[in-house]
Amino acid sequence: MADKPDKLEGCDFCKFVNYEDSDDFYLYEVGRNKCEPLYSYEHFVRNRIILHFVLKGKGILRINNRQYDIHEHQIFLIPENTKCFYQADEEKPWEYIWVHIGGPKIPLILKEAGLTPEHPVFTLYDSYKKIEDLAMDILKHYKRQYYCIGTIYKICDYIIKNSPAKEEREQNNSLLYVKNVISYIQLKYAEPIKIDSIAISLGLNRSYLTRLFKDATGYSLQQYLLTYRMKVAVKLLADDSLNVNQIAARVGYNDTFTFSKAFKRHFGSSPSDYRKIHAS
Repeated sequence: MADKPDKLEGCDFCKFVNYEDSDDFYLYEVGRNKCEPLYSYEHFVRNRIILHFVLKGKGILRINNRQYDIHEHQIFLIPENTKCFYQADEEKPWEYIWVHIGGPKIPLILKEAGLTPEHPVFTLYDSYKKIEDLAMDILKHYKRQYYCIGTIYKICDYIIKNSPAKEEREQNNSLLYVKNVISYIQLKYAEPIKIDSIAISLGLNRSYLTRLFKDATGYSLQQYLLTYRMKVAVKLLADDSLNVNQIAARVGYNDTFTFSKAFKRHFGSSPSDYRKIHAS
């Protein structure tokens, strides 16, 4: 199949790639533009996000009734479902690379970096050369889906590492503890899990951890563990090759009766009945 055109009107390079195999996030389009003076663009993109890496020059971004003056070595965000306008400077028009991305984890990753609709501009400081080189690398290797997705992971990692929000996150140890508990449960749910073991692994008192988790999530630790196991069990019930005994074992229950009782209490029907009701 022939390549799609390298240029759109007003662009130096643009490729539509539509990479959606990753569970975390997707890459739809990459491009580069050395803008003419006062070149402008207006966006409203549904369910997708655009990042611009400004290599040279400057311009303005208008979003959420605010205007931002943007210069080289900054990133600016075009959030999903948000109307925005941006324009190159008349004397020093900008040159930028953009990536058009989406997926369930992108908003969380960008929020961790402090890049949000309320704070859509990120200054690269000392890391600008590395991040801009990675963005350029995506353009050079746009035909390689997994290479491009892996490079986006690297870019996000560098942004988070160098984000001013990092210090604030590190100071808020309570949220870090909660995040680690969730990761622990999602990793160990198929094993017998004791709250004491989680607390010991984090170096915390059990009662303190229990209170911390409840305040942050609204769930007790036992409730969250049960809810997560039930969520996985429902997915496994869609696989007809697995019987209820096997599913019980895979979500951390030593006996089928205890699992079935917990499942019925959670969903209002037994695992077998649930499978029949939701069979396609």
